[in-house]
Amino acid sequence: MEEKKLYRSSQNKMLGGVCAGIAEYFGIDPTLVRVAYAFLSVFSAAFPGLLLYILLLIIMPLKPTE
Repeated sequence: MEEKKLYRSSQNKMLGGVCAGIAEYFGIDPTLVRVAYAFLSVFSAAFPGLLLYILLLIIMPLKPTE
């Protein structure tokens, strides 16, 4: 069985590819993840959402090109 790994997307990225990478990992549309992230950021006073995105941008490796 192939092991799934979480990467930032190198193809479908708006800022850093974090939301698209999460969407690819779970097999869902990146737009849904981006909308969910936007709601999370707005309803959590924006700072925790921004901090989380920056942390994931630093921690998640970029997906190697195939």
